[in-house]
Amino acid sequence: MTLSIWRYAHFTLAVVSSLFLLMASITGIILAIDAVGQKLPQYRVENFEEITLSKVIPAVKNQFLEVNELTVDHNQFVTVKGLDENGEEIEGYIDANSGKIIGKSEKKSEFIQWVTSLHRSLFLHDTGRIIIGINAFLLFLIATSGTILVIQRQKGILRFFAKIPNEGWNQFLHVFTGRWFLLPILIISLSGTYLTLNRFKLFGEDKQDHKEISFPDKAPEQFEINAFKTFQNIKLSEVQKIEFPFTDDVEELYTLKLHDRELLVNQFNGSILSEIKYPKTVLLEALSLDLHTGRANSIWAIILGISSISILFFIYSGFTMSWRRMKNKIKNQFSADESNIIILVGSENGSTLGFANAIKNQLVKFGKKVFITEMNAVKAFPNADQLLIFTSTHGLGDAPSNATQFEKLIGELNFFKSIQTSVVGFGSTNYPDFCGYAKKVESWLQNQTWNQTIIGFHTVNDKSVNEFVEWVKSYNQISGTELSTTPAQYVNQPKALQKFEVISKTVVSEDCQNYVVTLKPSKKIKFQSGDLLAIYPGNEGKERLYSIGKVDGKIQLVVKLHESGLGSNYLYQLEVGSHFEARIVENKSFHLPNKNEAILIANGTGIAPFLGMINENSKLLPLHLYVGFRKETPIVKAFKYSLQTYLLNKKIHDFQFAFSREGNHCYVTQIVQNDAEKIASLLQNGGVVMICGSLAMYKDVIVALEQICIEKTNYNLAHFQANGQILSDCY
Repeated sequence: MTLSIWRYAHFTLAVVSSLFLLMASITGIILAIDAVGQKLPQYRVENFEEITLSKVIPAVKNQFLEVNELTVDHNQFVTVKGLDENGEEIEGYIDANSGKIIGKSEKKSEFIQWVTSLHRSLFLHDTGRIIIGINAFLLFLIATSGTILVIQRQKGILRFFAKIPNEGWNQFLHVFTGRWFLLPILIISLSGTYLTLNRFKLFGEDKQDHKEISFPDKAPEQFEINAFKTFQNIKLSEVQKIEFPFTDDVEELYTLKLHDRELLVNQFNGSILSEIKYPKTVLLEALSLDLHTGRANSIWAIILGISSISILFFIYSGFTMSWRRMKNKIKNQFSADESNIIILVGSENGSTLGFANAIKNQLVKFGKKVFITEMNAVKAFPNADQLLIFTSTHGLGDAPSNATQFEKLIGELNFFKSIQTSVVGFGSTNYPDFCGYAKKVESWLQNQTWNQTIIGFHTVNDKSVNEFVEWVKSYNQISGTELSTTPAQYVNQPKALQKFEVISKTVVSEDCQNYVVTLKPSKKIKFQSGDLLAIYPGNEGKERLYSIGKVDGKIQLVVKLHESGLGSNYLYQLEVGSHFEARIVENKSFHLPNKNEAILIANGTGIAPFLGMINENSKLLPLHLYVGFRKETPIVKAFKYSLQTYLLNKKIHDFQFAFSREGNHCYVTQIVQNDAEKIASLLQNGGVVMICGSLAMYKDVIVALEQICIEKTNYNLAHFQANGQILSDCY
């Protein structure tokens, strides 16, 4: 519950201040670049830290007819205002050792002045400064609440910089960059807040005036300036500004504005006539300006610029994660009391709920009464037959925020019949206690008299859809359902539909019910062979997925026409030149590896992605294709012709066809068995086996591969599957 409070506080603060922080970050980046750019001209003298006023002031007075003031800016450039030998006004950067002009003073560009005003006050004067100050403080609160969330996530402040499990690109970088830029962001926010408060004198004003000085009627003896003890003891690096005496009158003095105090110095003998120290508020204001703007140090200015960029990323990644979390909301068509299947979810950021929703939606389509809810809402559901529990683990074996009461509640439950249960744990092997909380849930269930486990405890690492599909397959066997075993079905990334044009399409015949259709996206999109095309035939919301091959930038599908097939009939009825809407579903788990030798095994329509992979094999990886067909139809002959061309171009090493009804009268499994030595050697050398086609073929091939691994290698098939060397997309 505490975690939820901090998360909601973090999110609410971000929402409230996001637009202002967006503006402040963009302008902050520009001003940081300007701060670095201001230091590029070489107007700073090498001995700046050592040179004293006893050398600087005489050198300057010797170069000019009259000197009004000398200024040292935050870039450590020395500027002089005065009159030259011809009585002309002059203002420029000088070499502090010689007093000579080395550059012309330049005002800030109008653009930088505009950006500065926008950054400070939104062009709203004091009202704008108040708004910016409030948002600076909100940034401090956001950083503080984010820090608490990271500490809770890492299980203690001592583990603050411990390894972060990669649970998604946005989430990983949000935490990673947040840790490294925490200190600069806290400094930015606190200094910005202080500058606003100080602007309105909220800390009081301890203003001091110089004491009243009594001057003699006659001017004292004139000493050489380089002999002034005061000037000998003050270095140029301590100075902000020096105002020179206007005349030789005894009441005209040097006014020295240093970093921590102001001095009035006699122009004849260098004695200090009055000294006031700046109040702490003035010193803090100067320090805050240095820290907030990076004006005093190029490296710090660069850090501030990068920190401002990181704030932009925090805004994007934070809202992206929140959107995904809100998108995976719980929605039920049936009540808890009437449902037979209850799905309980323990999820910290919504990803686990995405998997659970995918299962619930499919079961409902199959006519099942399903109710999905949080684990903290578990109760004695009156009509429940099954309890499916999907839970992540937070931190080091702890419950996610919506499952903290589950242990207590489950211990108090008493079903009056046996309830079938299955627990699926989601986590990351980067944590020392992988799926630790899910393991606890499994043990608690085992202690219940009403529990009847139907599927053994199952874990999913890093939201792996392939590992989740293994549980789906087991559930299908136990329950007799036909939940999708296509990994992309469980990738929680719905996208807008896009238009595709039918470029070409072959026709079916009595001997061959397969056809090839080529599609062209109306807009340029990224996809690879092995990805999936999701179509929605009949406007019924039903999705059908087809493995695609990328050939010359176009999508190629090989489809079998089924008499009552919703998707195959929909595609076959499309005319050449017509358009329809679909979407590409990325299928990362079935992309051709960049470096490895590969054996590609398919039957029937499963050849489509492999033809695309071979076509795109620009690195000329050694690829071996095994495909099974019934007969050598015209389409198969066309495939063979293309493959022979690829063979000449060295895009494929070899290919073999198996024909079950003619020719060599064998199945693709037999080709696999015949090449046992080659396959075993390939796997032992890091190669990959990819399988695409029917589930029946997949099961036979897996049996053959298992036998090859046992007989020809020192490992079983599971070893190579764990190494990611067995990839499949079967249906």
